[in-house]
Amino acid sequence: METKTARFTVLLDPRKKKAFEQLCASQDLTPSQVVRQLIRNYLEQHDVDFLNQDVPEKNPPNR
Repeated sequence: METKTARFTVLLDPRKKKAFEQLCASQDLTPSQVVRQLIRNYLEQHDVDFLNQDVPEKNPPNR
């Protein structure tokens, strides 16, 4: 399970957003839970090992 989080902003049609939120609610899931699962599945489908990759620092030190 991931321990740190980062914000991911997605723009979509308001009707799709509403339908997505309603479907998630009907399954007792948050939209964030479903999107995280979709991303995990997509990465796994493409054999991307996201668990062992280094995450770049947000603000790297000045050199």
